[in-house]
Order: sequence, then structure tokens, then C-alpha cells
Amino acid sequence: MQLDGDVVGGVINRLRRVEGQIGGIIRMLEDGRDCKDVVTQIAAVSRALDKAGFAIIASGLEQCIAAGEDGKPDRAQLEKLFLSLA
Repeated sequence: MQLDGDVVGGVINRLRRVEGQIGGIIRMLEDGRDCKDVVTQIAAVSRALDKAGFAIIASGLEQCIAAGEDGKPDRAQLEKLFLSLA
């Protein structure tokens, strides 16, 4: 699957930020930080991962979904991809 270079760059940057956030969450837990702060950071990571997934799906929809015999995307596969991020 070939994605748009700008989209790939944006997704990679987002994932690198997520990587840093996860390291921060681990340090927060090791330092005994308040659970509210930890959960807030976990929620931020979750949203960032969702956005990365949605960006990939939006950019590469035609490549991600196998076209049926009529040339239209397989609706069941499309639904499965979207639900995997829900």
C-alpha cells in the first residue's frame, strides 16, 4: 500500500510524540504521580493513536480496501477497519 508522503510524515511525527508520551507515563507511574494525571496522559495517547489510524485510513482508503467485482470497495471490510479504531 502506498500512502501520500505528507500523510506518512505526519503520522510518523504523531507516533514519535506518542512514543515520548508513553515514556512519560511510565515515569509518572514510577514516580507515584496522581492517577488522575496518569489517566489524562493515557487518554491523550489513545486519541493521538486514533488520529494516526484515521489519517492512514482516510489517505489510503482505496489501497486498504479490496475492491469487489463491480469496482466498489467492500463495505464489510470498510466497516471492519473503522470499527477497529472505535
